[in-house]
Amino acid sequence: MKKYILSAVLMLAVFTSISAENVQTDKYDYDQLVTSVRGVQAPIISDEYIIFTADSSARNVCITFDFENYRQLHAFSLRKTYDWEGEETGSWYFYVLRIPDKTQKISYKLIIDGLWTIDPVNPNSLYDEENGIQLSYVDIPQKDEKITECIPNGFTKFVCESEPGQKIRLGGSFTNWDSWIYEMKEVEPGKYEICLPLPAGTYYYAYFTGLKRFIDVTNPHKAYTSDGKMASLITIN
Repeated sequence: MKKYILSAVLMLAVFTSISAENVQTDKYDYDQLVTSVRGVQAPIISDEYIIFTADSSARNVCITFDFENYRQLHAFSLRKTYDWEGEETGSWYFYVLRIPDKTQKISYKLIIDGLWTIDPVNPNSLYDEENGIQLSYVDIPQKDEKITECIPNGFTKFVCESEPGQKIRLGGSFTNWDSWIYEMKEVEPGKYEICLPLPAGTYYYAYFTGLKRFIDVTNPHKAYTSDGKMASLITIN
């Protein structure tokens, strides 16, 4: 029953509410993404975006995603290429999606000229038992996030994001707030790290450069210390 209701709603939306997606990126980056595509092909992952393509023989193409519960339709745009004399050399539909944060897989369905279909150029598909439909999907490569966290062998890795080329120090309740004991290493421009063998417990800490003190933006946990200053907070089990 669910699959028939879902199909009816989406089929109605195809004819009444198709609209183009407002991709949240600047025009230069968007143009670079679009021009990087050379024709109809399997979904392309480029940094934080996925580019979907479809054959231009259709009148219209839309896409709908699992993270929106398949409730929104997003229309593809038509791209054409020309030679130096202005003669058309090719055309195809495309859609650019910004990948939602912390996403490992995106399932989706195409609607081509009003008909549900899996993506014919994507070899990856799965069966959605709840709705009784076949879906295409894209696995999202996971980045090695640089965040303050406990790591194996009893160490805690502290990560600082700041301007490149600085001397960043770490101080906290485990140093009696002496910030001159530990200097962090710049592992890439603007990223600083240090690993410490801290025993189990809850600790307050902050980063320092010169006389400036600031909290850890990679760690959402923070609190006020006894002297009324904001500090980052980490608990080691």
